[in-house]
Amino acid sequence: MNWLTENKIPIDDIAEAAFDWLQIKGEWFFDGLALVMEWLIDVILWVLQTPHPLIVIAAFAALTWGIQRNWKTVVFIVIGFLFILNQDYWEETTESLTLVLSACVVCMGVGVPIGIAAAHRPKLYRFMRPVLDLMQTLPTFVYLIPAIVFFGIGMVPGLIATVIFVLPAPIRLTQLGISSTPKSLLEAAQAFGATPSQTLWKIELPYALPQIMTGLNQTIMLSLSMVVIAALVGADGLGVPVVRALNSVNTGLGFESGLIIVVVAIMLDRMLRVGQK
Repeated sequence: MNWLTENKIPIDDIAEAAFDWLQIKGEWFFDGLALVMEWLIDVILWVLQTPHPLIVIAAFAALTWGIQRNWKTVVFIVIGFLFILNQDYWEETTESLTLVLSACVVCMGVGVPIGIAAAHRPKLYRFMRPVLDLMQTLPTFVYLIPAIVFFGIGMVPGLIATVIFVLPAPIRLTQLGISSTPKSLLEAAQAFGATPSQTLWKIELPYALPQIMTGLNQTIMLSLSMVVIAALVGADGLGVPVVRALNSVNTGLGFESGLIIVVVAIMLDRMLRVGQK
């Protein structure tokens, strides 16, 4: 078997050469993308950190009521945020929410149109499926290497790694929702002379809305799962105290910060469970 190992395919050399080429030739693209991502992060961070925390909590409570129409869920959201304030994790929480919300904006803005295109073009989805499988099964730490190479250290590489890991979820669920539209509805729309764009906006998207909202929910949950990993490349947020606790073997700090992450995840999940009381 020595001949097999001696004639190793140079995947590492190929990957390194490809990254070097992209870093040189695509510097303008990555610099521009970094500027856009930094602007998005700064805007969301300003919105969450500039007002008084109670104003932000009231805004989330109002948003929850608008989505759920359930006072119990609103009370739970308020109690959750007050608990975060009590534990003095407000700044870290807003930083993590900034990362999550930025990932949602990018993933839903890119994933929903791609999912719609994939639903209308089965051949395109068959081509995309192995790529989506690769994006979801590749170890998340692997994403940090190109993120650091192209974007350095900070919130931007954490956001990029999160987007790559999370993007397949809205694509798959949007494709599933659109392609599940009953043929009878589509035939009725065609019989009444609806154009393809009218069929999309008035038939397919409303029917697929529960699946799209599930994609948004999954985007948020998966983004939160990347909080600790993103902290390894310099992203601020709740992952920082977790990493600090891991390095110092501080059980109390690790449990405390981990519990805050769980509380944030449960709150966001309850907020976006459309149609469930």
